[in-house]
Amino acid sequence: MFYQGVLTKMETEFAHPIQYYLVMENDFLNMNQLLGKTLSMEFVKYQCLKCGLNKPIYRQGFCKEDFFDIPQAGEWIMRPELSTAHLGKEDRDLEYEKKVQLQPHIVYLANSSNVKVGVTRKSQVPTRWIDQGAHEAIEIVEVPNRYLAGITEVALKDHVSDKTNWRNMLKNDVKDEDLVEWRERLKTYIPEEAQAYYIASNSETNLEFPVLQYPEKPQSLNIEKKGNYTGKLVGVKGQYLIFEDNTVFNVRANEGLVVKFTIS
Repeated sequence: MFYQGVLTKMETEFAHPIQYYLVMENDFLNMNQLLGKTLSMEFVKYQCLKCGLNKPIYRQGFCKEDFFDIPQAGEWIMRPELSTAHLGKEDRDLEYEKKVQLQPHIVYLANSSNVKVGVTRKSQVPTRWIDQGAHEAIEIVEVPNRYLAGITEVALKDHVSDKTNWRNMLKNDVKDEDLVEWRERLKTYIPEEAQAYYIASNSETNLEFPVLQYPEKPQSLNIEKKGNYTGKLVGVKGQYLIFEDNTVFNVRANEGLVVKFTIS
């Protein structure tokens, strides 16, 4: 049996363990149910998530032309401190930017390979933590717009990492941390504009991933270059598929690629 579709990040459901779904053209795959099965992948073509054309993907699932044009790929997406919708200033499309930027945002601490600080829309909790492969996370502040979350993250980056070591995350080479203690320690570094939004009462959230076997030396699969791959699926963590031979495949990093999956 085979399935084909353009890759987009896996949909998730917060459960114990996390449930993962890969959405195809006319169906979806519950990846948890495929653990222990042999999965073949074949690169078919490109399909830009904006224009839908068979053009090489530049970043975030978009062709180069669309990446530098559409509001969904504005620089403020990756750098929230550059948000300007709260000032009424347009970057690429003010209505879209107001819709996304002017809603509650969370600054959080997550522990995936190490403790890191991050930003997400409140509506994306705990999805954002799942996508990063964090086994524990906690909220620090809840602010009314993306800009305030961004300047808070920038201030805290001087005192805690903002990066995840994907290899350590996939190897499960992590240790438990007292995130409540981390939050207390970092409170003093929150910018004055965001101090009133500090969250003092939340406990940490723990996440469990569907992994039968962690890779000892993760090897990233470039399906675009290799063309095809076959292996036994033994886990899903973050947005990665983990295979028995230490191969790992980052679904989100390959958005915009049309891939054929065969299950045996």
